[in-house]
Amino acid sequence: MPGQPKPPQLNRTKGVIVGDDVRTLFEYARKHKFAIPAINVTSSSTTVAALEAAQNLKAPIILQVSSGGSAFFAGKGVKLGKHEAMVEGSVAAANFIRSIAPSYGVPVVLHSDHCHPEDLPWLDGMLDADIAHRGPDGKGEPLFSSHMIDLSELADEENIKTTRQYLEKSVKAGTWLEMEIGVTGGEEDGKNNEKNTKLYTNPKDIWDVYRQLSEVSKNFSIAAAFGNVHGVYKVGAVKLRPWLLGKHQKYIKAKLEKGADAQVEGAEIPDEQDLHPEPEDPNEDPEKKNPVFFVFHGGSGSAKGEFLTAIGHGVVKVNLDTDMQFAYCDAVRDYMVYNLQRLETPVGTRKDPNGPPNKNFFDPRKWMREAEKSMVKRVEEALKDFNAAGKWETS
Repeated sequence: MPGQPKPPQLNRTKGVIVGDDVRTLFEYARKHKFAIPAINVTSSSTTVAALEAAQNLKAPIILQVSSGGSAFFAGKGVKLGKHEAMVEGSVAAANFIRSIAPSYGVPVVLHSDHCHPEDLPWLDGMLDADIAHRGPDGKGEPLFSSHMIDLSELADEENIKTTRQYLEKSVKAGTWLEMEIGVTGGEEDGKNNEKNTKLYTNPKDIWDVYRQLSEVSKNFSIAAAFGNVHGVYKVGAVKLRPWLLGKHQKYIKAKLEKGADAQVEGAEIPDEQDLHPEPEDPNEDPEKKNPVFFVFHGGSGSAKGEFLTAIGHGVVKVNLDTDMQFAYCDAVRDYMVYNLQRLETPVGTRKDPNGPPNKNFFDPRKWMREAEKSMVKRVEEALKDFNAAGKWETS
């Protein structure tokens, strides 16, 4: 696309990417100041809607399954234990995505979303599937591109220690690992953090994560808390401070330049009345300015300017779920209301039972396609808002 940067050379330019290609893609996003939407998918229908949007706007995309979404993929009626259903469902989703994604011509990061402490058997099962997918000699590629471990409800020391152990297993599996320090508010998949006190992460906490995980691998990202919440809220209702990520980056950069034991100002975020954005140098090398790959959680309902500020401070991935759910449902509701009389009976209507057959109205492919088209538009909006549109040449 004219005026757009040339995409990097990946080992695979369409379909699910893995290993160093994931890092290369995130480096490309950091350098050119865009973020990739991470869309929670729960079915083949939501999956192809997200892929269609990425294809239309020539952009990479992240498809992710949550714990509840994975269980839904397996089928709510399946007679399996809780975590067994999560593992089976996520593996089924991964295999479907792997089979269809290349047809859409863009790179896809295949990711699993928040894994909380009580669901670690789910993450273990997926990592085991990754390792098995690599083959007996370990030279093949993992099933997934990436996973997220979310132990933010634990004490920071325990969170980092356990996350490090999982990063070691991720190295064996060949996958990227995302973690969370501090807590994203709101509710997702039954987890409610609306009243949690860890809604703002301190720079020193980011450094603790960065230092310890870097000793294992460079292939990780951090979801830091800056007032963001899960769920849907009207624009302006949530008090986001995405520029706090700039303070985190400044602190990490200083530590890397001066040494881990050096005393560096800005270890903790200041009192609320003293909060001010960091001055920016537009000519500074993005890699040096933003050594940490950040993830924006709770993106639904945020203003475009807030996204762009976060992207300028190293955010390369933005999670979107609630907005996508509503977009999908919105079209189904409208279809059902508009065609209500033709959906009351298989033939005719209640007033005119001798009318024509209604199969063309109640066929699931009709109303599901309307839902997909609505979701495609919402994903396209996100791709534009995050500057991701046009960043890839479809093939």
